[in-house]
Amino acid sequence: MAKYLIKRIIRGIISVIIVVGIVMLLIYSLMNRDLVLAADPNYTRLGTNDKTMYKYSLWEQYGYLDYVPYGDYLVELAKNGEIDDDTRSSAALLANNAKDDNAIAKEYTQKFTDYYKSQGYTVSRLKGINVKGGNPGLFAYKDIHLLKRLWNYFANIIEVDSIHYAEEVNGERGLSFTWYDPAYGGKKFSPAIIGNGTKHKYLVYFDNKFPFIHQNIVKINLGVSYSINQGTDISQTMSSEQGSQKAGLVHYPTGIAEVSPDNLHSATYIKGSLAISELNQKYFVDDYTQVVLNRNAFSKLGFSFVIGILSVIMAYVLGVPLGIMMARNKDKLFDKLGTLYIIFIMAVPSLAYIFIFAAIGRSAGLPTTFSVSEPTKAMYVLPIISLALPSVANLMKWLRRYMIDQQNSDYVKFARSGGLSEREIFNKHILKNAIIPLVHGIPGSVLGALTGAIITERVYTVPGAGGLLVDAIGKYDNAVIVGVTLFYAVLSVISIILGDILMAMVDPRISFSDKAR
Repeated sequence: MAKYLIKRIIRGIISVIIVVGIVMLLIYSLMNRDLVLAADPNYTRLGTNDKTMYKYSLWEQYGYLDYVPYGDYLVELAKNGEIDDDTRSSAALLANNAKDDNAIAKEYTQKFTDYYKSQGYTVSRLKGINVKGGNPGLFAYKDIHLLKRLWNYFANIIEVDSIHYAEEVNGERGLSFTWYDPAYGGKKFSPAIIGNGTKHKYLVYFDNKFPFIHQNIVKINLGVSYSINQGTDISQTMSSEQGSQKAGLVHYPTGIAEVSPDNLHSATYIKGSLAISELNQKYFVDDYTQVVLNRNAFSKLGFSFVIGILSVIMAYVLGVPLGIMMARNKDKLFDKLGTLYIIFIMAVPSLAYIFIFAAIGRSAGLPTTFSVSEPTKAMYVLPIISLALPSVANLMKWLRRYMIDQQNSDYVKFARSGGLSEREIFNKHILKNAIIPLVHGIPGSVLGALTGAIITERVYTVPGAGGLLVDAIGKYDNAVIVGVTLFYAVLSVISIILGDILMAMVDPRISFSDKAR
């Protein structure tokens, strides 16, 4: 089993890398990068040279290429002590034409050109034009190779917090353990590991939110969103709570206790944030001042998981018994009605019957849209039903087929000849064998519910992970597209492995060892 799991995991990792690579190829190499500029109001307002340089800087921001303005090159030289401020100022004075540059500017523009051309960059010089936005410019750019892009992405995908993250700290760097969390006033039993010098103040802590124990030691870095949730980590965009603020009694490090939505467990280090803010000095004692707010609704992942898992439970609760009844009543009225339902679900586009369910639900008084500010249980009904009913049809179809196939097997004929009743044969043999493939599909069904929720979430305005992907595509947020793709790819691998394990658990004949083969 262990050997099999290792092989599966290795194959899964390779598959995930290939999937992400294909998505990156489609986004960064095959799609028209000019599309990211179409809805940008800043781009349309700029003129001539300013527009060109803004375009390349935006392409760098969106991950298409590596872009180096001449000014940034000079700043880096000054930072490294290679030139003084006077020389940098003279070198930065570009004339409308290169031949008219001063001597120092000619020297450093040539150095800039020679260096970046030797690194495989294309160097572009923009002549000055006597119109708005016609200032001269010099920059270098280079498309990022797919293999390099993949390497950089996966090499930095795991972040490990350490006591050496913070540049300056009050007191000694290190970790401390407490049984009584200061965030609760030091009176509530709640173990926590607190860092000093780390990025996160709380490295391990307990609270009343699922999964109840949380850690910030190891984090997944999926990149940074630049249009959906500008400047925010994609993992945070997917996992942060939504909705209106939810206040509670907060015990701040300075000893002040106030009713506030501040989540002290989210405190991260911002250099100099304490000294420059009187408000921070009121509540905090060090530079761990950046906190997120507690909110009253699930995260995007939370909504997708809740709706997806409940729809899978509903699908199996309904689909398995109905499939069994269809098989036991083959060619009778119930079987024909079930077949009619299966054909309807398979023939009608998913978007169409989702709107049908929405119309029926609306007439029954059920909400057809989500509200993250005022969430109610009734909001979940229609999305769950819309996701579950196609899965019900699929389970009915396959379970009926498996069971009918088993009825014609040799072991069933042998059981009949041995004098077993049809009920005994059905319950002890046919059903037991037919259910094995369905057990294997349970993890995949959960994944299917999550990925299939993309359409459902759009129709019912569910603020979930599926809708996030659609928004990212519409706004050309390439980092979010790749991050969500990676998330779903990993889920796919996990679902396959879990499916194999579940199938081996229910069927002792299945073994993953080499000896059994």
